[in-house]
Amino acid sequence: MPANTTASSGPSGTAGSAAGKAAGKPGRKKGRRARLIVIVLVLALVAGIGYGAFWSVSTVRASYPQTTGTIKLDGLDGDVEVKRDAYGIPQLYADSDADLFRAQGFVHAQDRFWEMDVRRHMTAGRLSEMFGSGQVDTDAFLRTLGWRKVAQREYDEVLSEETKKNLQAYADGVNAYLKGRDGKDISVEYAALGFTNDYKPGEWTPVDSVAWLKAMAWDLRGNMQDEIDRSLMTSRLDEKQIAQLYPDYPYKTHKPIVEKGAVSSVTGKFDPEATPSSSGGGSDTAQGATGQGTGTQGTTGQGTGTQGAIGQGTGTQGATAQGAAEGVSTQLASLSDTLDEIPALLGPNGNGIGSNSWVVSGDYTTTGKPLLANDPHLAPQLPSLWYQMGLHCRETSAKCQYDVAGYTFSGMPGVIIGHNQDIAWGFTNLGADVTDLFLEKVSGEGYLYDGKVKPFTVRDETIKVAGGKSRTITIRETNNGPVVSDRSGELEKVGQKAPVEGVAPDRSDGYAVALRWTALDPGRSMDAVFELNRAKDFPSFRKAAEHFEVPAQNLIYADTEGHIGYQAPGKIPVRKKGDGTMPSPGWSSEYGWEKKPIPFEALPYEYDPKRGYIVTANQPVVDDKYAHLLTKDWGYGSRSQRINDLIKAKIEDGGKISTEDMQKMQMDNHSEIAPLLVPELLKINISDKSVREAQKLLEGWDYAQEPDSAAAAYFNAVWRNILKLAFGNKLPKELRVEGECLNVRRADNSGPVDERHKLVRECGQRAADSAQPDGGDRWYRVVEGLMDDPKSDWWKSPESGRDEATETRDELFARAMEDARWELTAKLGKDISSWSWGRLHQLTLKNQTLGTEGPGLLQRLLNRGPWNLGGGEAAVNATGWNAAGGYEVVWVPSMRMVVNVGDWDKSRWINLTGASGHAYAAHYTDQTDKWVKGELLDWSFGTNAVSKSTTDTLTLKP
Repeated sequence: MPANTTASSGPSGTAGSAAGKAAGKPGRKKGRRARLIVIVLVLALVAGIGYGAFWSVSTVRASYPQTTGTIKLDGLDGDVEVKRDAYGIPQLYADSDADLFRAQGFVHAQDRFWEMDVRRHMTAGRLSEMFGSGQVDTDAFLRTLGWRKVAQREYDEVLSEETKKNLQAYADGVNAYLKGRDGKDISVEYAALGFTNDYKPGEWTPVDSVAWLKAMAWDLRGNMQDEIDRSLMTSRLDEKQIAQLYPDYPYKTHKPIVEKGAVSSVTGKFDPEATPSSSGGGSDTAQGATGQGTGTQGTTGQGTGTQGAIGQGTGTQGATAQGAAEGVSTQLASLSDTLDEIPALLGPNGNGIGSNSWVVSGDYTTTGKPLLANDPHLAPQLPSLWYQMGLHCRETSAKCQYDVAGYTFSGMPGVIIGHNQDIAWGFTNLGADVTDLFLEKVSGEGYLYDGKVKPFTVRDETIKVAGGKSRTITIRETNNGPVVSDRSGELEKVGQKAPVEGVAPDRSDGYAVALRWTALDPGRSMDAVFELNRAKDFPSFRKAAEHFEVPAQNLIYADTEGHIGYQAPGKIPVRKKGDGTMPSPGWSSEYGWEKKPIPFEALPYEYDPKRGYIVTANQPVVDDKYAHLLTKDWGYGSRSQRINDLIKAKIEDGGKISTEDMQKMQMDNHSEIAPLLVPELLKINISDKSVREAQKLLEGWDYAQEPDSAAAAYFNAVWRNILKLAFGNKLPKELRVEGECLNVRRADNSGPVDERHKLVRECGQRAADSAQPDGGDRWYRVVEGLMDDPKSDWWKSPESGRDEATETRDELFARAMEDARWELTAKLGKDISSWSWGRLHQLTLKNQTLGTEGPGLLQRLLNRGPWNLGGGEAAVNATGWNAAGGYEVVWVPSMRMVVNVGDWDKSRWINLTGASGHAYAAHYTDQTDKWVKGELLDWSFGTNAVSKSTTDTLTLKP
């Protein structure tokens, strides 16, 4: 087992912003904190809290958009009507594509320009221009990735002329809104920012819109964090133990998305009616039937031959295991710290995070037409990531091609998720493994590749800093990609302690880490957005999906003719060796990627499956006999199987599924792990009366995590403590919550021999919302796999204060129940009748720039909440929390929709917040209370329905 640990002490930690969480860097925050104090004082004035009358009216209201009357908009060919309903949701009507997208840019800027401006500075690595020196390291990392550079190449070299025209029209609309307006006239945040620097918003460009797709792709990039975590675990766990923490997907009990089909060994195309055996089992030496590979790497990086995945191999490029692992762990820990500092606009990246979507054929619905539901799970933020909108041509023609409505991204033209007059579609994250980390043997002259030193590709970039001196950074790239390990102040030369065997070159300069990522190659995803918006049927839908290269998404489909379907798109790499679960040797041409990705024709799809429904919720796309490697790190299917079971039960009972049924399923709070654990917890003899009192809460519990449930509160506290005792305290410090400290035995063999077994103090280093064990459904499978082994070493836990050491499963469960009782007593009070899951599991909506850090007054001005929520980790109502960090909600269903295909005006939708990004506007959070209750708003689409729901009409004139 891993090194023994003793009592934990220190704060438990709470989930916070992704930026600025790395340990050991307190000095960087001082400048930013001082600037935030200035900003909060200004905002106090703006809100009328301080010396108020002058600011309270003029400044706050100056940025509110005009929503009635007329406005002249240069560049229009004709009038555009903007019809807003009682929730401020706009429907736009125009006579040309150019006018439609120009108006969309104008309206987005009216409600959300501050958000748009921050996003474009983030994607370009220019946050320091707005917020000062505290963002220099984040900017440096983003410049190293080169999102803006790749977006520029996409615009210049790849995107269609029609897409470029739409992007330019959108940018013209944004700039028309900005023209003649000071910052305070755009958003109240600019009024505050103006007191700390002279920042002025610049013009919007088409590339600003394209670059946002790179931010989407980053937060939906797949298993990069798992790859890092597995590597870091090697400092304390062996190969078998790591494998136990990453169990195989339970295909027998949890269905994949596509239940039939295989790649034809003759045509190379995916045949949705074929049996899996027709794929030939994928006998390719580099991948194997499930992409697990053979030869030098192996699935957990413990391979032999040229070089193990973490440098543990032997031979001409090898080194002794301990030194190599230590060197790589230093690099990866620093890289992980850096990743924690990047704004996670879509949510923490890890297992259990994803989305739900499903579609049911009209054969099984009360409407006789398909019903389609979607709720993407993203970070809770204010304003919501989504902006609801309709884009309507008064008459569709070659000149004006769009009649579409749904959820848009402010800063991008078109509709991302929604429906047009013919089809509806939804997204969930495919989770394909589209990133690989490569270890690079570097020196001052370059990097080693096939025995020769190759020069880096080098560029210098200058980061402008508000209120400070500009910084110049040097960015290095290898043939595998940018050297991301250059971007941490904690990085030092690594591998110095690793003895080098044989004729291998000197390793004293250590390893660097390079990132290969499909999103760093120009692609056509922006083309795909417009193609989806225009699609009329399944063939045109699939054609659009073919161009949706990054981020790789599960696309579900329904149309007015009654068809349903699914397509897995994306640019997914073919690896020469290995399975992407561990970093690969960058110095050998035996590794790396093939020139061409998996062909689109070979990617799985379904069309009108006989079962009559399709469910996607981040589970595997197909079973493990599929011929190509998509990823080894799927979600573990808790949400998807629950949805499958609910639909199947309704159908088998002879019932028909209604819009209300779909809505009810979205709010399902069932815990999958509770039925496994609760019967065992109730069998344990508890002597302490207070703990026994809490234990009795579980008797008769229906496993629903309702916000008013005391049983759900206690069970989730027990679950959190089981994970901490069995696994969390045995993980390396790089994976544990920052500030939580343990006494542990050394993980290495350094120091004098007689001191190697002494206990040392180690403190966690990871942000609370991304630490492990996070409690997602991977951990369900881990615990399930150990239940029949009550004497497993994992159940052993050292004594702690008054708690005795545990040797068996039930002893550890008893201790977890006791720890949970006292934890909840401290948090919720001694009286268990006052306990509720919602009091623990709260959502606070935070402004993602000025509301995540700084004095409490600042947060109260811009943030809203808290709300008590039901649901939880891996429930269909996926209000996620990280069990290592606490109970706070860290991701949510960012919107919910149920589309009534063909009878569009009976569709329903809701956003997490509201249409407005203006802190005191009526539509800032006017949908949130309904969202919390699981309610949906009517979704008007047709001309008559829109007219009836319209409360404000604005006419934009040439």
